[in-house]
Amino acid sequence: MNIETALKEAMTIEGTIGVALVDYESGMSLGTLGGAPGLDLEIAAAGNTEVVRAKIRTLAMLGMQDNVEDILITLGQQYHLIRPLTSSSGTLFLYLALDRGRSNLALARHALKRIEASLQV
Repeated sequence: MNIETALKEAMTIEGTIGVALVDYESGMSLGTLGGAPGLDLEIAAAGNTEVVRAKIRTLAMLGMQDNVEDILITLGQQYHLIRPLTSSSGTLFLYLALDRGRSNLALARHALKRIEASLQV
Protein backbone atom coordinates (compact mmCIF):
# COMPACT_ATOMS: atom_id res chain seq x y z
CA MET A 1 0.00 0.00 0.00
CA ASN A 2 1.23 3.53 -0.71
CA ILE A 3 1.63 6.33 1.84
CA GLU A 4 -1.74 7.95 1.15
CA THR A 5 -3.61 4.66 1.51
CA ALA A 6 -1.71 3.80 4.70
CA LEU A 7 -2.57 7.16 6.26
CA LYS A 8 -6.24 6.79 5.30
CA GLU A 9 -6.32 3.30 6.76
CA ALA A 10 -4.73 4.54 9.99
CA MET A 11 -7.45 7.20 10.25
CA THR A 12 -10.05 4.38 10.37
CA ILE A 13 -8.59 3.08 13.64
CA GLU A 14 -11.17 3.80 16.35
CA GLY A 15 -10.39 7.04 18.18
CA THR A 16 -7.71 8.29 15.76
CA ILE A 17 -7.22 12.06 15.78
CA GLY A 18 -4.33 12.22 13.33
CA VAL A 19 -1.53 10.25 11.74
CA ALA A 20 1.82 11.06 10.15
CA LEU A 21 4.62 9.20 8.40
CA VAL A 22 7.90 10.80 9.45
CA ASP A 23 11.58 10.54 8.57
CA TYR A 24 13.44 10.77 11.87
CA GLU A 25 16.75 11.68 10.24
CA SER A 26 15.35 14.89 8.81
CA GLY A 27 12.32 15.39 11.08
CA MET A 28 10.15 15.94 8.00
CA SER A 29 6.74 14.38 7.42
CA LEU A 30 6.22 12.37 4.26
CA GLY A 31 2.50 12.71 4.81
CA THR A 32 -0.09 13.64 7.42
CA LEU A 33 -3.82 13.21 7.78
CA GLY A 34 -6.26 14.46 10.38
CA GLY A 35 -5.40 16.70 13.29
CA ALA A 36 -7.36 18.76 15.77
CA PRO A 37 -7.23 22.12 17.50
CA GLY A 38 -4.09 22.02 19.61
CA LEU A 39 -2.57 19.16 17.61
CA ASP A 40 -0.43 20.39 14.74
CA LEU A 41 0.79 17.16 13.16
CA GLU A 42 3.85 18.80 11.56
CA ILE A 43 5.04 20.13 14.93
CA ALA A 44 4.20 16.85 16.67
CA ALA A 45 6.06 14.87 14.01
CA ALA A 46 9.18 17.01 14.39
CA GLY A 47 9.04 16.76 18.18
CA ASN A 48 8.55 13.01 18.15
CA THR A 49 11.59 12.74 15.92
CA GLU A 50 13.63 13.70 18.98
CA VAL A 51 11.89 11.01 21.05
CA VAL A 52 12.79 8.32 18.49
CA ARG A 53 16.36 9.53 18.15
CA ALA A 54 16.82 9.59 21.93
CA LYS A 55 15.54 6.02 22.34
CA ILE A 56 17.72 4.69 19.53
CA ARG A 57 20.74 6.49 21.02
CA THR A 58 19.99 5.05 24.45
CA LEU A 59 19.77 1.50 23.10
CA ALA A 60 23.13 2.00 21.38
CA MET A 61 24.76 3.36 24.56
CA LEU A 62 23.45 0.37 26.50
CA GLY A 63 24.80 -1.97 23.84
CA MET A 64 21.39 -3.54 23.37
CA GLN A 65 21.02 -5.39 20.09
CA ASP A 66 17.28 -4.85 19.82
CA ASN A 67 14.76 -2.75 17.92
CA VAL A 68 12.11 -0.35 19.17
CA GLU A 69 8.73 -1.89 18.39
CA ASP A 70 6.72 1.12 19.49
CA ILE A 71 6.80 4.04 21.90
CA LEU A 72 3.73 5.10 23.85
CA ILE A 73 3.21 8.56 25.27
CA THR A 74 0.17 8.72 27.53
CA LEU A 75 -1.47 12.10 28.05
CA GLY A 76 -4.55 12.90 30.11
CA GLN A 77 -6.85 12.81 27.09
CA GLN A 78 -4.74 11.24 24.35
CA TYR A 79 -2.40 8.39 23.49
CA HIS A 80 0.47 9.13 21.14
CA LEU A 81 1.79 5.97 19.51
CA ILE A 82 5.10 5.97 17.62
CA ARG A 83 6.04 2.94 15.52
CA PRO A 84 9.47 2.91 13.83
CA LEU A 85 9.23 1.04 10.53
CA THR A 86 11.36 -2.04 10.18
CA SER A 87 9.79 -3.38 6.99
CA SER A 88 10.97 -0.48 4.78
CA SER A 89 13.39 2.37 5.33
CA GLY A 90 15.20 2.29 8.65
CA THR A 91 14.58 5.99 9.27
CA LEU A 92 10.79 6.22 9.11
CA PHE A 93 8.13 6.00 11.78
CA LEU A 94 4.36 6.09 11.91
CA TYR A 95 2.91 8.50 14.46
CA LEU A 96 -0.67 8.02 15.60
CA ALA A 97 -2.57 10.36 17.94
CA LEU A 98 -5.60 8.78 19.59
CA ASP A 99 -8.46 10.09 21.71
CA ARG A 100 -7.96 8.19 24.94
CA GLY A 101 -11.68 7.93 25.67
CA ARG A 102 -12.62 6.52 22.27
CA SER A 103 -9.71 4.21 21.48
CA ASN A 104 -8.50 0.74 22.33
CA LEU A 105 -4.73 0.87 22.63
CA ALA A 106 -4.17 -2.84 22.01
CA LEU A 107 -6.27 -2.78 18.83
CA ALA A 108 -4.54 0.41 17.65
CA ARG A 109 -1.10 -1.18 18.12
CA HIS A 110 -2.23 -4.26 16.20
CA ALA A 111 -3.68 -2.18 13.35
CA LEU A 112 -0.54 -0.03 13.10
CA LYS A 113 1.59 -3.17 12.88
CA ARG A 114 -0.62 -4.47 10.05
CA ILE A 115 -0.39 -1.13 8.20
CA GLU A 116 3.39 -1.11 8.59
CA ALA A 117 3.64 -4.60 7.08
CA SER A 118 1.68 -3.49 3.99
CA LEU A 119 3.29 -0.07 3.50
CA GLN A 120 5.46 0.41 0.41
CA VAL A 121 7.67 3.50 0.55
